[in-house]
Amino acid sequence: MPVEFISAINVNASNEVNGRADPAVDVGYLRRYARILEDGGFDYTLVPYNSTFHDPFTVAAALTQFTERIRPIIALRPNTMYPTVAAKALATLDQLSGGRAVVHLIAGGSDAEQAREGDRLAKAQRYERQEEYIRILRKVWTSTESFDHGGKYYTFEDFVSVVRPVNGTIPVSVGGSSDEAYRVGGALGDIFGLWGEPLADTRQQIDRVAAEARRAGREDTPRTWVTFRPIVAATDALAWDKAHRILAILQGRRGAGPWKARWAGADGPANVGSQRLLEIAGRKDVHDRALWTPTATATGAAGASTALVGSYETVAAAILDYVDLGADLISIRGYDNLDDAIDYGRYIIPLVRQELAHRAETGRRGQVVAQPPLVAGGVGAA
Repeated sequence: MPVEFISAINVNASNEVNGRADPAVDVGYLRRYARILEDGGFDYTLVPYNSTFHDPFTVAAALTQFTERIRPIIALRPNTMYPTVAAKALATLDQLSGGRAVVHLIAGGSDAEQAREGDRLAKAQRYERQEEYIRILRKVWTSTESFDHGGKYYTFEDFVSVVRPVNGTIPVSVGGSSDEAYRVGGALGDIFGLWGEPLADTRQQIDRVAAEARRAGREDTPRTWVTFRPIVAATDALAWDKAHRILAILQGRRGAGPWKARWAGADGPANVGSQRLLEIAGRKDVHDRALWTPTATATGAAGASTALVGSYETVAAAILDYVDLGADLISIRGYDNLDDAIDYGRYIIPLVRQELAHRAETGRRGQVVAQPPLVAGGVGAA
């Protein structure tokens, strides 16, 4: 399967650069954003979840009516919807979109955030529940006769759904960086999501997931999804200037306002993924060809926050480094969302696909990037 690209949908013009936090859906903006992603060559878009956000099922349903090809990835926390209801809702969306639905299960990385919607299970229990949830989803999608379920977290009797996914099932994505995440995702995920870390650290995580897949008796492994926040321009020097301007904005809002790190407690973030990003940021600012970590520090690593910085050619080459490592899906979304999505579709995605097509045709790598990586100041070899 070829490498595919993921973005994240926005319902209005609010973003981390302009600092806006509009509460209302802007239907015209949502329609325009969806079309830009589709026309730009993205294959998927994440429809995110947070206790304060809009309902992802409704947003995804609207998005599918504005587009023909792009696949919405519904972010779903098991505590928010009973699994039989979720299975029908996802299958309904799948039918509505002609078989495009994907679901990304979130066990929950913050006790405080989970408690906002009444979920007070400990982390290990949340992953146990997630495992049971995935098994129920798949059974609902495939069962033609009613069945009972008596599990640790869910019990029901005589259930059957007549709402069938178009292709018989719906891809399930799992993410995280904890032992529990590797275990559940390796055993049950079609896709496993990672945040952007240095190549060596990413390789270790891919290997962990593969090991858990083998332990579960699988002959295959989940496809790997890696997320970055690229900062790009026509030249490396211009990209680094842009990166430092964005960093100054993020640092100026640290700890206050609508874009503060909401997941961090007094002792820092509780989830392993954020802890890993902050530890990596503490090693040095620039890793490998173009991975830049001060944005993670500035935001408290409250989500996917590491950047790839450089010219279009440099960032395309950096993405290909991860493809060569084994990444199957590349998520790229900017800090200035709409304008960045336009640039990615115009410059980054075509360069990556052009190089991959060249390799497929000739069996050789091309010259996506002709210069060595640069340090964060924009001058000199790293």
